[in-house]
Amino acid sequence: MPTSPHPDAELAAALLDRWTALLERVVTPGSPPPAAFGDELLRRWSEPQRRYHTLTHLAAVLDAVDELAEPGEDADAVRLGAWFHDAVYAPDRSENEERSARLAERVLPEAGVPAALVAESARLVRLTTGHDPAPGDRHGELLCDADLAVLGRDPAAYAAYAAAVREEYGFVPEKAFRAGRAQILEQLLGLPTLFRTAAARARYDAAARSNLGAELDALRS
Repeated sequence: MPTSPHPDAELAAALLDRWTALLERVVTPGSPPPAAFGDELLRRWSEPQRRYHTLTHLAAVLDAVDELAEPGEDADAVRLGAWFHDAVYAPDRSENEERSARLAERVLPEAGVPAALVAESARLVRLTTGHDPAPGDRHGELLCDADLAVLGRDPAAYAAYAAAVREEYGFVPEKAFRAGRAQILEQLLGLPTLFRTAAARARYDAAARSNLGAELDALRS
């Protein structure tokens, strides 16, 4: 069990188990026990300023990676990227992904993760800044699609996501938030594809476009 208090102790415990299993697969022999590193990550993901980028989001991204990965595919670098992609998060700052990548570059070597895997995980974290992996970047496509999978969930789950995002940006006046959010949604809807992997396109694209369009209509009304 984590030693730090978390808003959802059961979810935190399940996530710590997942972290431990992941680290046991990838670290070099004789590395420190992974639980302390995992508990620190869980503490970060439980910070009070978070409303959407929470333990629930972390679990959802990890679940989506598992859903989208092909049978037998080695996606552990992507899973490490998921753990760190929003590990540093402040709604009023623009360099969260870079700071999260630097955290990965500091923590993962201490945990005994090989250098090549550290570098790949940090690269993936940085990709979530724009969710625009190069064609053929399988790891990048997996993480970016998993991070955006919430867009293609059922309408109730999407509404909860949109409400949580608004709460995180509660310091932004309503008019400014609506304008900025509408611009983001328009940009997303203008993309030729929201998702890069065939599995994500099949599962999420139609629902995502419906959800984004409905939110955009509501913002304009």
